[in-house]
Amino acid sequence: MNWINEANVLIVGLGLMGGSYAMGLRKLGFRVTAIDTNESSIIYAKENGIIDEGSTKASPDMINAADAVIFALYPTTFKKWIVENQKHFKSGIFITDVTGVKKDVVYEIQSVLRDDVEFIASHPMAGRETSGVEHSDNKMFIGANYIITPTDKNTAEGIKWCGELGRLLGVGNISVLSPEEHDEMIGFVSQLTHVIAVSLMTCSDNVHLKDYTGDSFRDLTRIANINDKMWSELFLMNKDILMKEIDVFVNEMNSIKQMLEDNDREGLREKMRLSTQRRSLFNKKG
Repeated sequence: MNWINEANVLIVGLGLMGGSYAMGLRKLGFRVTAIDTNESSIIYAKENGIIDEGSTKASPDMINAADAVIFALYPTTFKKWIVENQKHFKSGIFITDVTGVKKDVVYEIQSVLRDDVEFIASHPMAGRETSGVEHSDNKMFIGANYIITPTDKNTAEGIKWCGELGRLLGVGNISVLSPEEHDEMIGFVSQLTHVIAVSLMTCSDNVHLKDYTGDSFRDLTRIANINDKMWSELFLMNKDILMKEIDVFVNEMNSIKQMLEDNDREGLREKMRLSTQRRSLFNKKG
């Protein structure tokens, strides 16, 4: 299959991520269809030129017409959808996803998927603190990190296709990790950061905080505006790794707390110098 020349892309799950994929691909000239249980999402996407067609049902004709399928569903919904609807896939197609955890998703789906359909898991490290198709913005992919998580069931052609999809959307760095490596990494750089943001917003009930805060608090808590249904599912599916990362973070907080108790100014300064040094790596180009 020559991805660049194929026209029909099906998006399953038309929220923020699914809508942003749809918007980006349609702007590139692909014919984009979508399936979502929320009729208002389908109507909005059609009226605003994000998709060509949509359905609230898993339409066999729409599924069979797709040359590629991108899943933007919660993990448990994703698994159920595959089992119930994979019989309608066109033979030989590639499918991918945007799921935020991989180990408990990738192997299970690949184990039940038809032999003539290939699932190459991927995760664009992009998003917004908002949700819903009305907040779709394909610009969020531009320069973003993009992770492909293949297994021994994937082909070189499928992995290449998945990378081409990311490049079409404008991502920057493309990494290839195992599902296990992905979940280890995501437990720290994504899930732990959301835990910290939520904790900052729930450890004080001062309703006047908004009247006193500066940019630092707003920046740190931006992601505390969170989709509780999705993120609670992601946390629990990766809970062993996330709990380990929380322990590491708590130990670091206790280390700083001890320095305060000891009036250890040099120790505090050394922590800050190390923090500044490591954060500077994020500012480098290329």
